[in-house]
Amino acid sequence: MAQPDILVRNVTAVTVDPERRVIERAWLAVTGDRISGIGTEHDAEPSDAREVVDGTGMVAMPGLIDAHSHAGHGLVRNAGAGLDTWFQACEEIYARGSTVAFWRAEARMTQLERLRGGITTGMTLLGGGADIYRTDDPAFGDAHSGATAESGLRTFMAVGPGRPPFPRSYRQSSGTGQAQDVTVTFERQLEVSESLIDSWNDLLGRGTGVCLVMPVYYANDVAEPAARKRVIEMGEAVMELRRRKGVLFTQDGHRDGSIALARDLGVLGEFALLGHSVDLTEEDFAALKETGASIIHNPSAIMSVYGRCPVPELIEAGITVCLGSDAAAPDRGYDMFRHMAQCMHYHRRHFRDPAYLPPGKTIEMATIDAARALGLESELGSLEIGKKADIILIDMRKPHLYPPVMPVTRLAHFANAADVDTVIVNGKILMRGRKTDHLDADDILADAAEQAALAFERTGLTHLLEEPQDFWRNARQPL
Repeated sequence: MAQPDILVRNVTAVTVDPERRVIERAWLAVTGDRISGIGTEHDAEPSDAREVVDGTGMVAMPGLIDAHSHAGHGLVRNAGAGLDTWFQACEEIYARGSTVAFWRAEARMTQLERLRGGITTGMTLLGGGADIYRTDDPAFGDAHSGATAESGLRTFMAVGPGRPPFPRSYRQSSGTGQAQDVTVTFERQLEVSESLIDSWNDLLGRGTGVCLVMPVYYANDVAEPAARKRVIEMGEAVMELRRRKGVLFTQDGHRDGSIALARDLGVLGEFALLGHSVDLTEEDFAALKETGASIIHNPSAIMSVYGRCPVPELIEAGITVCLGSDAAAPDRGYDMFRHMAQCMHYHRRHFRDPAYLPPGKTIEMATIDAARALGLESELGSLEIGKKADIILIDMRKPHLYPPVMPVTRLAHFANAADVDTVIVNGKILMRGRKTDHLDADDILADAAEQAALAFERTGLTHLLEEPQDFWRNARQPL
């Protein structure tokens, strides 16, 4: 073995490799951006590593993958007294109240939260909530991807057209307070999306992947022949760009027959990751098997309150299911350990059977299964020689993680984001002892607070930042 750059030693390695090995007293060698060696206590450690990380009492596992989240939400997540007002805030701020500085500040804060929680790869829609994607100008996506590159993490930024009718109105505000309203066509949003792909699509290298998104359509949206024709034409244009650029495609909010409709509209394939996907029909299952599309389960999301994603049934049908945070939003953040636990309890309660979704399978959904859905199973999602060195260390020397047995169970049921001690991405140590020296956390948080306040002021929505009194004493918040 060539001289390693990093040697991680004295760890319990939860590899998620094809044999699903859990190796006690293991060591891992990193050379460049790759894992170059994995050994047991019976194998001689490299003696000449340039840097040694002592992982005594820690578990090493692949970096977590969050397959569904929203840029922008981090600065809006605390707003509103209810879901309707929160969606209104998203729509107003994303389309009319946000600046380039807003999107940069939100991305910096999100990446800091992800890093501290062990998320090394994510997929993030550039907006959303109400299908408002900030693709009227490349500057907004540039700001987001630039912050991703600075963080050292990997993020697929999903960009594309919003929901008809077109053209849509966007307000472009400068940092000096000047603003102008512009009308944005479907074609313009595709042009901006292509520009962002050309500028930033390098997930394995720079960490800044780009994929395409378009709204989910339901049967009533295409009931009229003219409406169906227009949606098909838009789908064809998005798919033509996807094929030409060789990128992934994602959608947010499938339910009750919409997956089968998406197949009929021509926008599904192995390149597609479909978010939420609740209350699926037999035809939806058939469409998934036919096309090879993957499902993103967001167990902590509001949509998982309104309906149920049939995860065990999908897995047993041979369909790839991965895990997403749907963060940030009114009631959830980027703690993927929390979402793992929520996932297990969610489906066990449904079946009234605690045997569903055992801990190992749930960890797979946030690692190797997510890598498979992203088409990166050969590069990410497990600790294997030759794969990218995306490794996190979990400090298990804590009362809520003791006694020191059954590490897989402890990770899935009891760990949380604050237990992540060390994060290595692309062979670089980004966090050690929970210190992120390359990021100025105080500056990131101050900037986030300032940009959020300015966005709410611009849109006249500061009243949504006041918590209502009916949060108290009531079993259900009055409407």
